[in-house]
Amino acid sequence: MRIGLAQLNPTVGDLAGNRRLILAAYDALVAVGAELVVYPELIVCGYPPRDLLFKRRFVPDVEESMRTIAAAIGEVPALVGTVETNPSGRGRPYYNAAAFCHRGRIVSVAAKCLLPTYDVFDEDRYFEPAPQPTVVTHAGLRIGITICEDIWTHPMISTRRLYHGLDPVRQLAGQKCDLVVNLSASPWNNDKGGVRQTLVTDAAKLLGCPLAYVNAVGGDDELVFDGRSLVSDATGRITAGLAAFAEELRVVEILATGPGTVAAPAVAVPSLLHPSFDQPEMADIFAALTLGLRDYARKCGFKRALIALSGGIDSAVVGVIAAAAFGPENVIGVSQPSLISSQHSRDDARILAENLGIRFETIPITAAVSAFEQTLGPIFSGHRPDVTEENIQARVRGVIMMALSNKFAALLLTTGNKSEIAVGYCTLYGDMAGGLAVISDLFKTQVYALANWINADARRAGRTPPIPQSSIDKPPSAELRPDQIDQDSLPPYDVLDAILKGYVEEGLSSRDLIAQGFAEAVVKDVVRKVDLNEYKRKQAAPGLKITPLAFGVGRRIPIVQKYVS
Repeated sequence: MRIGLAQLNPTVGDLAGNRRLILAAYDALVAVGAELVVYPELIVCGYPPRDLLFKRRFVPDVEESMRTIAAAIGEVPALVGTVETNPSGRGRPYYNAAAFCHRGRIVSVAAKCLLPTYDVFDEDRYFEPAPQPTVVTHAGLRIGITICEDIWTHPMISTRRLYHGLDPVRQLAGQKCDLVVNLSASPWNNDKGGVRQTLVTDAAKLLGCPLAYVNAVGGDDELVFDGRSLVSDATGRITAGLAAFAEELRVVEILATGPGTVAAPAVAVPSLLHPSFDQPEMADIFAALTLGLRDYARKCGFKRALIALSGGIDSAVVGVIAAAAFGPENVIGVSQPSLISSQHSRDDARILAENLGIRFETIPITAAVSAFEQTLGPIFSGHRPDVTEENIQARVRGVIMMALSNKFAALLLTTGNKSEIAVGYCTLYGDMAGGLAVISDLFKTQVYALANWINADARRAGRTPPIPQSSIDKPPSAELRPDQIDQDSLPPYDVLDAILKGYVEEGLSSRDLIAQGFAEAVVKDVVRKVDLNEYKRKQAAPGLKITPLAFGVGRRIPIVQKYVS
């Protein structure tokens, strides 16, 4: 059987647009010989639809769109990810489903068995689980259908314990399938690719037949989907791997002769960019952030980006990503020097903009800050200057940047990193103002690594490195008071990031971290800062998720709480 893999980038809720995407891919794959076309999970409505599912007309509209798609399917069947109403009246109202369409109608509907409810996932809020996976027969072949989490029951996956022993792969193993497919919408995070490959290849070996895994691609809110669909033969050998972070259509010929079949070489369909199936870590991070930003802007209707360029490393990295996502001609960089701003910071911001070819504007804020200080002077009389006055500078900048965003219909990008956001080393309504936090899931040490990769990648391509070396080399500073550096308030970033990774991402306690050798006073100070600043993070712009645990919808710590670990 020649399977058409449709690795596509849908938009949540765009039923008409997604339908056009689905049918165009179907026509293209059938034209080059596909005998079965497989799409990602919930491709009809986009993933994740979240509480759109509670809108009274949403699911009926999805089902109507699914029927329209099925009516256009001819002799070549298609497996399409969709939402299906639960007709029993018991349990959750809907199924996360896959419709097997053939000759103008929906022949069979398979439902997802394992519903993830952890991190960013909350599928059992909406969907009823199926007790077992579905097997359909077509052209004499038995085809097992799984949906995303259904294959995530490998012993290496800790979340398998959530499903009380239910294992759709083992359920299918006794059904003598000739082929198993997996319709997936699996968000990307760093280091996840190798895990997925292991799940697919080990499942294929257990099933004794080829397994075709078709993943979504693109950005939806904070999530980035990397594609990387793949096919494994029954021996666990990967025989086809699709593009990373790009749409792709591909036909893969599987020699379906019963259990133990192998996949023949892939037949490629001319499509979009085909990057390497395996990419270095920093290349992946850059590609993910660029795609996430591009899709967030495109799907929200923004055509321009706006960035406050401080001359520091964070705004420099965000500037490079923005230029890649929007095109340099659609990016505006703004320098807002105060009396505190150093000349080298002003120069570095200008040089970055020149290297990137973006529009660059300078708007001094000295007069505006002075006006605020004069206005507040009488009521502040008798109080020593402190962080309040420092934050006035940041908030003046925030007001100016939001005004520019409004006037030019440009998406304002915040430039805070995960280290700063974790400990509250950022100003609410100041540098936190904006529509998307591009690098909010990158620790400061990772920002430096990404900056160095960006410059090295430019050199390899024979281009001028875009980020001024002085932005990388100089001690990081908020420049809100004379001679200020970050280490006045924070431990060195390599120490800070190690503590944050343990406390925020791994759930370790202060005692655990102290036992690892970190200084007790430093650990307690960092942990205290993290706990105190939950209220800031709840008001921050949404950020692009690139790690297993980001600040966002997947982390649900109360603002008002008194637990000390």
